[in-house]
Amino acid sequence: MMVELRKKVLAYITRGDGPDQQLLVYTMKDHPESGVQVPGGTIDRGELLMDALYREIEEETGILKDDLVLIGKLAKNTYFPRHRDRKYERTIFQLEYKGDGPDQWEHTVTGEGKDQGLELEIRWMRLSDIPDLAEKQDMAIDAL
Repeated sequence: MMVELRKKVLAYITRGDGPDQQLLVYTMKDHPESGVQVPGGTIDRGELLMDALYREIEEETGILKDDLVLIGKLAKNTYFPRHRDRKYERTIFQLEYKGDGPDQWEHTVTGEGKDQGLELEIRWMRLSDIPDLAEKQDMAIDAL
């Protein structure tokens, strides 16, 4: 059986530092059972890695590139989801939020993907309070 490889980006968007450092997370308003997640998604065919990163952040949170500072790449790993005929190659980046947005907000996902139109409840959480993230998205959280 052929295993399909999907390349993805994940964004650990932080603000503050030290013991009060926070991570941007979201839950799906109508599907809370999907768990706590961070922005990210599939890199489109022919799309550059960094373009995909900033596109996914904007589509899922409304945050623009101008309000972010790229800190660096934290990890690259492979994850096998429940679908056994697929594997994800994830590149995980840390970005620092420099905007002055609210502590929590709701956002409707934009773009062309299957999550278009989903309502997300987005919030900042202290790193020390982050639960296990869905789909093992926290694989590189210790690098923060």
